[in-house]
Amino acid sequence: MRVLAAMSGGVDSSVAAARMVDQGHEVVGVHLALSRQSGQHGGKSRGCCTLDDARDARRVADMLGIPFYVWDLSERFTAAVVDDFVDEYRNGRTPNPCMRCNEQIKFTAVLERGLAMDFDAVATGHYARIVNGPNGPELHRAVDPTKDQSYVLGVLTAEQLKHTLFPLGADLKEQVRQDAEARGLLVARKPDSHDICFIPDGDTAGFLRRRLGEQPGEIVDAESGKVVATHEGSYAFTIGQRRGLNIRTATEDGAPRYVVDVDIATRRVTVGSAQMLDVDVIEGIRPLWTGDAISSDPIDVMVQVRAHGEPVPGVARMTDDRLVVDLAIPIRGLAAGQAVVMYDGTRVLGSATVDLTHRVGVG
Repeated sequence: MRVLAAMSGGVDSSVAAARMVDQGHEVVGVHLALSRQSGQHGGKSRGCCTLDDARDARRVADMLGIPFYVWDLSERFTAAVVDDFVDEYRNGRTPNPCMRCNEQIKFTAVLERGLAMDFDAVATGHYARIVNGPNGPELHRAVDPTKDQSYVLGVLTAEQLKHTLFPLGADLKEQVRQDAEARGLLVARKPDSHDICFIPDGDTAGFLRRRLGEQPGEIVDAESGKVVATHEGSYAFTIGQRRGLNIRTATEDGAPRYVVDVDIATRRVTVGSAQMLDVDVIEGIRPLWTGDAISSDPIDVMVQVRAHGEPVPGVARMTDDRLVVDLAIPIRGLAAGQAVVMYDGTRVLGSATVDLTHRVGVG
Protein backbone atom coordinates (compact mmCIF):
# COMPACT_ATOMS: atom_id res chain seq x y z
CA MET A 1 0.00 0.00 0.00
CA ARG A 2 1.26 3.51 -0.81
CA VAL A 3 1.12 5.54 2.40
CA LEU A 4 1.61 9.25 2.88
CA ALA A 5 3.01 9.73 6.40
CA ALA A 6 2.19 13.15 7.84
CA MET A 7 5.32 14.03 9.83
CA SER A 8 5.04 16.98 12.21
CA GLY A 9 8.56 16.57 13.60
CA GLY A 10 7.35 15.17 16.93
CA VAL A 11 7.80 11.74 18.44
CA ASP A 12 4.29 10.48 17.65
CA SER A 13 4.26 11.11 13.90
CA SER A 14 7.85 9.87 13.66
CA VAL A 15 7.02 6.52 15.24
CA ALA A 16 3.85 6.27 13.16
CA ALA A 17 5.91 6.67 9.98
CA ALA A 18 8.46 4.13 11.19
CA ARG A 19 5.74 1.56 11.85
CA MET A 20 4.36 2.03 8.36
CA VAL A 21 7.82 1.24 6.99
CA ASP A 22 8.02 -1.81 9.27
CA GLN A 23 4.77 -3.11 7.80
CA GLY A 24 6.26 -3.05 4.32
CA HIS A 25 4.28 -0.15 2.89
CA GLU A 26 5.70 2.24 0.32
CA VAL A 27 5.98 5.29 2.57
CA VAL A 28 6.59 8.93 1.69
CA GLY A 29 6.96 11.50 4.46
CA VAL A 30 5.39 14.92 4.17
CA HIS A 31 5.64 17.89 6.53
CA LEU A 32 3.01 20.61 6.43
CA ALA A 33 4.48 24.10 6.43
CA LEU A 34 1.78 26.07 8.20
CA SER A 35 3.96 28.66 9.91
CA ARG A 36 7.28 30.33 9.22
CA GLN A 37 8.18 31.22 12.79
CA SER A 38 10.78 29.16 14.65
CA GLY A 39 8.43 28.18 17.46
CA GLN A 40 11.15 28.22 20.11
CA HIS A 41 10.42 29.99 23.40
CA GLY A 42 12.85 29.61 26.26
CA GLY A 43 14.28 26.41 24.83
CA LYS A 44 10.97 24.57 24.65
CA SER A 45 8.94 23.92 21.54
CA ARG A 46 5.57 25.55 22.08
CA GLY A 47 3.88 25.43 18.70
CA CYS A 48 3.94 22.90 15.88
CA CYS A 49 4.53 22.73 12.13
CA THR A 50 7.40 25.28 12.35
CA LEU A 51 10.72 25.39 10.50
CA ASP A 52 12.41 23.70 13.47
CA ASP A 53 9.86 20.89 13.33
CA ALA A 54 10.40 20.48 9.59
CA ARG A 55 14.10 19.92 10.20
CA ASP A 56 13.36 17.29 12.85
CA ALA A 57 10.94 15.54 10.50
CA ARG A 58 13.52 15.49 7.71
CA ARG A 59 16.13 13.92 10.00
CA VAL A 60 13.70 11.16 10.94
CA ALA A 61 12.78 10.53 7.30
CA ASP A 62 16.48 10.25 6.44
CA MET A 63 16.94 7.68 9.23
CA LEU A 64 13.97 5.70 7.93
CA GLY A 65 15.25 5.91 4.37
CA ILE A 66 12.02 7.31 2.92
CA PRO A 67 11.43 10.24 0.55
CA PHE A 68 10.49 13.46 2.30
CA TYR A 69 8.73 16.58 1.12
CA VAL A 70 7.50 19.82 2.62
CA TRP A 71 4.10 21.00 1.47
CA ASP A 72 3.47 24.71 1.90
CA LEU A 73 -0.15 24.98 3.01
CA SER A 74 0.36 28.22 4.93
CA GLU A 75 -2.03 30.28 2.80
CA ARG A 76 -4.81 27.73 3.05
CA PHE A 77 -4.12 27.31 6.78
CA THR A 78 -4.31 31.06 7.34
CA ALA A 79 -7.63 31.34 5.52
CA ALA A 80 -9.30 28.20 6.90
CA VAL A 81 -7.96 28.19 10.46
CA VAL A 82 -6.37 31.48 11.56
CA ASP A 83 -8.83 33.85 9.89
CA ASP A 84 -11.72 31.63 10.97
CA PHE A 85 -10.40 31.72 14.55
CA VAL A 86 -10.34 35.53 14.54
CA ASP A 87 -13.77 35.81 12.90
CA GLU A 88 -15.34 33.44 15.42
CA TYR A 89 -14.02 35.47 18.36
CA ARG A 90 -15.08 38.68 16.62
CA ASN A 91 -18.61 37.28 16.57
CA GLY A 92 -18.58 36.21 20.22
CA ARG A 93 -17.96 32.51 19.62
CA THR A 94 -15.24 30.23 20.99
CA PRO A 95 -13.70 28.10 18.21
CA ASN A 96 -11.49 25.00 18.40
CA PRO A 97 -8.67 25.64 15.89
CA CYS A 98 -7.22 22.13 16.21
CA MET A 99 -10.49 20.58 15.06
CA ARG A 100 -10.74 23.13 12.27
CA CYS A 101 -7.22 22.23 11.16
CA ASN A 102 -8.02 18.51 11.20
CA GLU A 103 -11.18 19.13 9.20
CA GLN A 104 -9.85 21.58 6.61
CA ILE A 105 -6.11 20.85 6.40
CA LYS A 106 -4.83 17.53 7.73
CA PHE A 107 -7.73 15.37 6.60
CA THR A 108 -9.06 17.33 3.65
CA ALA A 109 -6.26 19.20 1.88
CA VAL A 110 -3.64 16.52 2.56
CA LEU A 111 -5.89 13.56 1.82
CA GLU A 112 -7.23 15.13 -1.36
CA ARG A 113 -3.72 15.76 -2.63
CA GLY A 114 -2.54 12.33 -1.53
CA LEU A 115 -5.36 10.52 -3.34
CA ALA A 116 -4.75 12.61 -6.44
CA MET A 117 -1.13 11.38 -6.35
CA ASP A 118 -2.28 7.75 -6.16
CA PHE A 119 -1.58 7.23 -2.46
CA ASP A 120 -3.91 4.78 -0.73
CA ALA A 121 -3.92 6.30 2.75
CA VAL A 122 -2.57 8.97 5.07
CA ALA A 123 -0.96 7.88 8.35
CA THR A 124 -0.69 10.25 11.33
CA GLY A 125 0.51 10.08 14.91
CA HIS A 126 -2.90 10.75 16.45
CA TYR A 127 -3.98 8.63 19.39
CA ALA A 128 -7.18 6.99 18.15
CA ARG A 129 -8.19 3.66 16.63
CA ILE A 130 -9.92 2.69 13.42
CA VAL A 131 -11.91 -0.52 13.75
CA ASN A 132 -13.44 -2.41 10.84
CA GLY A 133 -17.15 -2.55 11.66
CA PRO A 134 -20.05 -4.26 9.90
CA ASN A 135 -20.71 -1.13 7.82
CA GLY A 136 -17.13 -0.03 7.25
CA PRO A 137 -14.35 1.63 9.26
CA GLU A 138 -15.26 3.11 12.64
CA LEU A 139 -13.40 5.73 14.67
CA HIS A 140 -12.78 4.68 18.29
CA ARG A 141 -11.04 6.06 21.35
CA ALA A 142 -7.36 5.27 21.87
CA VAL A 143 -6.24 2.75 24.45
CA ASP A 144 -4.40 5.48 26.41
CA PRO A 145 -7.18 7.63 27.95
CA THR A 146 -4.72 10.39 28.89
CA LYS A 147 -3.69 10.86 25.24
CA ASP A 148 -6.92 9.97 23.44
CA GLN A 149 -7.48 12.37 20.53
CA SER A 150 -10.73 10.97 19.19
CA TYR A 151 -12.53 14.18 20.22
CA VAL A 152 -10.52 16.41 17.88
CA LEU A 153 -10.91 13.78 15.14
CA GLY A 154 -14.70 13.86 15.43
CA VAL A 155 -14.79 16.01 12.28
CA LEU A 156 -13.67 13.12 10.04
CA THR A 157 -16.15 11.64 7.61
CA ALA A 158 -16.75 7.98 6.87
CA GLU A 159 -15.08 8.38 3.47
CA GLN A 160 -11.97 9.94 5.04
CA LEU A 161 -11.70 7.10 7.54
CA LYS A 162 -11.38 4.65 4.64
CA HIS A 163 -8.07 6.28 3.72
CA THR A 164 -6.68 7.02 7.21
CA LEU A 165 -4.32 5.07 9.45
CA PHE A 166 -3.58 5.66 13.15
CA PRO A 167 -0.66 3.34 14.05
CA LEU A 168 -0.43 4.50 17.69
CA GLY A 169 -4.00 3.99 18.86
CA ALA A 170 -3.29 0.79 20.77
CA ASP A 171 -0.24 2.16 22.64
CA LEU A 172 0.45 4.13 25.77
CA LYS A 173 2.43 7.34 25.25
CA GLU A 174 5.43 6.03 27.17
CA GLN A 175 5.50 2.94 24.97
CA VAL A 176 5.73 5.19 21.93
CA ARG A 177 8.63 7.14 23.44
CA GLN A 178 10.39 3.88 24.28
CA ASP A 179 9.87 2.71 20.71
CA ALA A 180 11.42 5.94 19.44
CA GLU A 181 14.41 5.53 21.76
CA ALA A 182 14.92 1.93 20.64
CA ARG A 183 15.02 3.15 17.03
CA GLY A 184 17.52 5.88 17.90
CA LEU A 185 15.19 8.71 16.92
CA LEU A 186 16.44 12.04 18.26
CA VAL A 187 12.86 13.22 18.86
CA ALA A 188 12.20 10.43 21.39
CA ARG A 189 12.01 12.85 24.33
CA LYS A 190 10.91 15.97 22.46
CA PRO A 191 8.18 17.77 24.44
CA ASP A 192 4.63 17.63 23.15
CA SER A 193 3.10 20.84 21.79
CA HIS A 194 0.16 22.10 23.83
CA ASP A 195 -0.49 25.65 22.70
CA ILE A 196 -2.35 26.90 19.65
CA CYS A 197 0.34 26.55 16.99
CA PHE A 198 -0.12 30.05 15.56
CA ILE A 199 -0.03 31.58 19.06
CA PRO A 200 3.18 29.96 20.38
CA ASP A 201 3.50 32.36 23.32
CA GLY A 202 0.09 31.27 24.62
CA ASP A 203 -1.25 34.85 24.80
CA THR A 204 -4.57 34.42 23.01
CA ALA A 205 -5.96 37.72 24.31
CA GLY A 206 -2.89 39.58 23.05
CA PHE A 207 -3.13 37.88 19.65
CA LEU A 208 -6.78 38.89 19.30
CA ARG A 209 -6.08 42.41 20.47
CA ARG A 210 -3.45 42.84 17.75
CA ARG A 211 -5.92 41.57 15.14
CA LEU A 212 -9.10 43.24 16.35
CA GLY A 213 -7.84 46.30 18.21
CA GLU A 214 -8.87 47.51 21.65
CA GLN A 215 -12.62 47.57 22.21
CA PRO A 216 -13.10 48.69 25.83
CA GLY A 217 -16.25 47.84 27.71
CA GLU A 218 -17.76 46.93 31.07
CA ILE A 219 -17.82 43.79 33.16
CA VAL A 220 -21.15 43.59 34.99
CA ASP A 221 -22.26 41.32 37.81
CA ALA A 222 -25.40 39.40 36.81
CA GLU A 223 -26.95 39.42 40.28
CA SER A 224 -26.30 42.98 41.44
CA GLY A 225 -26.25 44.65 38.03
CA LYS A 226 -23.19 46.64 39.13
CA VAL A 227 -20.15 47.36 36.98
CA VAL A 228 -17.34 45.46 38.71
CA ALA A 229 -14.51 45.96 36.20
CA THR A 230 -13.62 47.11 32.69
CA HIS A 231 -11.93 45.31 29.82
CA GLU A 232 -10.07 46.05 26.58
CA GLY A 233 -12.08 43.74 24.36
CA SER A 234 -15.03 41.42 24.95
CA TYR A 235 -13.60 39.05 22.30
CA ALA A 236 -10.97 38.01 24.85
CA PHE A 237 -13.57 36.36 27.09
CA THR A 238 -15.35 33.05 26.83
CA ILE A 239 -18.21 31.46 28.73
CA GLY A 240 -16.97 29.82 31.91
CA GLN A 241 -13.79 31.89 32.15
CA ARG A 242 -12.64 32.77 35.66
CA ARG A 243 -9.08 34.03 35.30
CA GLY A 244 -8.14 37.40 33.89
CA LEU A 245 -11.34 39.17 34.91
CA ASN A 246 -9.53 41.68 37.17
CA ILE A 247 -12.59 42.10 39.37
CA ARG A 248 -11.61 44.26 42.31
CA THR A 249 -15.06 44.54 43.88
CA ALA A 250 -15.89 41.72 46.28
CA THR A 251 -19.18 39.92 45.67
CA GLU A 252 -21.79 39.90 48.40
CA ASP A 253 -21.60 36.14 48.88
CA GLY A 254 -17.81 36.03 48.53
CA ALA A 255 -18.04 33.34 45.85
CA PRO A 256 -15.90 33.49 42.70
CA ARG A 257 -17.39 34.88 39.51
CA TYR A 258 -17.31 33.39 36.02
CA VAL A 259 -18.13 34.77 32.59
CA VAL A 260 -21.76 33.82 31.93
CA ASP A 261 -22.49 36.02 28.89
CA VAL A 262 -20.57 37.99 26.27
CA ASP A 263 -22.45 40.64 24.29
CA ILE A 264 -20.30 41.68 21.35
CA ALA A 265 -22.69 44.44 20.23
CA THR A 266 -22.60 46.30 23.56
CA ARG A 267 -19.09 45.08 24.52
CA ARG A 268 -20.56 43.99 27.83
CA VAL A 269 -19.23 40.95 29.66
CA THR A 270 -21.52 39.55 32.35
CA VAL A 271 -20.19 37.51 35.26
CA GLY A 272 -22.07 35.35 37.71
CA SER A 273 -21.98 32.29 39.93
CA ALA A 274 -20.82 28.85 38.79
CA GLN A 275 -24.39 27.56 38.93
CA MET A 276 -25.36 29.98 36.15
CA LEU A 277 -23.11 28.03 33.77
CA ASP A 278 -24.97 24.71 33.94
CA VAL A 279 -26.31 23.62 30.55
CA ASP A 280 -28.81 20.79 29.99
CA VAL A 281 -29.62 21.15 26.27
CA ILE A 282 -27.21 21.70 23.37
CA GLU A 283 -28.16 22.75 19.84
CA GLY A 284 -25.53 22.20 17.18
CA ILE A 285 -25.05 23.15 13.53
CA ARG A 286 -22.88 21.80 10.69
CA PRO A 287 -23.00 18.16 11.83
CA LEU A 288 -20.33 15.78 10.53
CA TRP A 289 -20.74 12.01 10.76
CA THR A 290 -18.03 9.37 10.95
CA GLY A 291 -20.65 6.80 9.96
CA ASP A 292 -24.42 6.83 9.50
CA ALA A 293 -26.04 10.14 10.34
CA ILE A 294 -28.27 10.48 13.37
CA SER A 295 -31.93 10.85 12.35
CA SER A 296 -34.94 12.47 13.98
CA ASP A 297 -35.34 9.34 16.11
CA PRO A 298 -33.72 9.98 19.52
CA ILE A 299 -30.73 7.79 20.42
CA ASP A 300 -28.70 7.44 23.60
CA VAL A 301 -25.19 8.84 23.31
CA MET A 302 -22.25 9.90 25.43
CA VAL A 303 -21.41 13.56 24.91
CA GLN A 304 -18.02 15.24 25.14
CA VAL A 305 -17.46 18.99 24.69
CA ARG A 306 -13.74 19.35 25.46
CA ALA A 307 -10.66 17.50 24.28
CA HIS A 308 -10.07 15.90 27.66
CA GLY A 309 -13.46 16.50 29.23
CA GLU A 310 -15.52 13.86 30.93
CA PRO A 311 -18.24 12.44 28.67
CA VAL A 312 -21.80 12.64 29.99
CA PRO A 313 -24.91 10.70 28.93
CA GLY A 314 -27.51 12.32 26.74
CA VAL A 315 -30.15 11.78 24.07
CA ALA A 316 -29.43 13.10 20.57
CA ARG A 317 -31.69 13.71 17.58
CA MET A 318 -31.75 15.78 14.43
CA THR A 319 -34.43 18.45 13.98
CA ASP A 320 -34.28 19.67 10.39
CA ASP A 321 -30.57 20.41 9.96
CA ARG A 322 -29.86 21.02 13.66
CA LEU A 323 -28.53 18.58 16.22
CA VAL A 324 -30.33 18.66 19.57
CA VAL A 325 -28.85 16.90 22.59
CA ASP A 326 -30.69 16.62 25.91
CA LEU A 327 -28.14 16.00 28.67
CA ALA A 328 -28.85 13.68 31.59
CA ILE A 329 -26.13 15.49 33.57
CA PRO A 330 -25.63 19.23 33.08
CA ILE A 331 -22.36 20.45 31.55
CA ARG A 332 -20.83 23.56 33.03
CA GLY A 333 -19.40 26.44 31.00
CA LEU A 334 -20.19 25.61 27.37
CA ALA A 335 -19.85 28.34 24.74
CA ALA A 336 -21.16 28.76 21.21
CA GLY A 337 -18.49 27.79 18.70
CA GLN A 338 -17.19 24.86 20.71
CA ALA A 339 -17.59 21.33 19.37
CA VAL A 340 -19.88 18.63 20.71
CA VAL A 341 -18.76 15.09 19.88
CA MET A 342 -21.03 12.08 20.34
CA TYR A 343 -19.96 8.54 21.23
CA ASP A 344 -21.50 5.10 21.38
CA GLY A 345 -19.19 3.45 23.91
CA THR A 346 -15.69 4.03 22.52
CA ARG A 347 -16.96 4.72 19.00
CA VAL A 348 -17.21 8.26 17.66
CA LEU A 349 -20.55 8.87 15.95
CA GLY A 350 -19.98 12.41 14.80
CA SER A 351 -19.74 16.04 15.84
CA ALA A 352 -21.39 19.43 15.49
CA THR A 353 -20.60 23.04 16.28
CA VAL A 354 -22.42 24.38 19.34
CA ASP A 355 -24.82 27.12 18.27
CA LEU A 356 -27.14 27.50 21.26
CA THR A 357 -27.29 26.21 24.81
CA HIS A 358 -30.17 26.04 27.26
CA ARG A 359 -29.25 26.69 30.84
CA VAL A 360 -30.69 24.73 33.72
CA GLY A 361 -33.81 26.40 35.09
CA VAL A 362 -33.76 29.14 32.43
CA GLY A 363 -36.45 29.25 29.80
